[in-house]
Amino acid sequence: MGQSDLTERLGIAGSGAIARGLARVAADHGEVILWARRDESADAARADCGDGVRVTTDLGNLADCTYVVEAVIEDPHVKGDLLARLAETLNGDAILASTTSSLSIEELGKACGRPERFAGIHVFNPVEKMPLVELVFPASASGETRSRSEALCEALGKTAVEVPDTPGFVVNRLLFPLLFNAVRLMDEHSLEPETVDACMKLGAGHPMGPLKLLDFVGLDVATSIGEQIGEDVPGRIRELVDAGKLGQKSGEGFYPYD
Repeated sequence: MGQSDLTERLGIAGSGAIARGLARVAADHGEVILWARRDESADAARADCGDGVRVTTDLGNLADCTYVVEAVIEDPHVKGDLLARLAETLNGDAILASTTSSLSIEELGKACGRPERFAGIHVFNPVEKMPLVELVFPASASGETRSRSEALCEALGKTAVEVPDTPGFVVNRLLFPLLFNAVRLMDEHSLEPETVDACMKLGAGHPMGPLKLLDFVGLDVATSIGEQIGEDVPGRIRELVDAGKLGQKSGEGFYPYD
């Protein structure tokens, strides 16, 4: 799809990798404001996003946004509480969305109290490079919510594909069983992570091996997704998480990182 100027005043609630990546992409096409929960998170977002993104720690500064995307931790209670607060803050015609990768859009829509004006916009990390957006809607989402969500994705240069509101949607529902099987195979045969990853990169054409990809996603996030889609999370992943080895973001997972 081609890119154009944003027709929405876009707000992003969150300051993690997905939130910052989405803000950087959006800033090339229009007005965007990012809310961070803490001052230190706001400072990090300003340094990462540059002058094109307005960063605030006051949720009330999102009140004039016409489309707000929640992008906080993958926890239904945290997301639900924030979405409810946003629903009270925004104007009635504003649309709320979540970047959740595995949680029920129907339930999040109920949590915010405005399912007719709610959407799931699952973008992929790194946002600048990944062209797909999985669009998911509650059953009661209005036609306007659908059309404005599709237009937002198009303005950001993304390809939007509407998928069912099933745990993990399509990509993660198919991807994570493969990733977890790679961990089990590695342990079963005492293989090195490099061996498994080389086989899938060179033999299956994957741009990144499954163990490296798990590190990139974050082993805590992978655990949450596995639990949401009903997949048995390998013991090795749980051991690493318990040891604080969450992957690239913590400096160590299946691989060490600088």
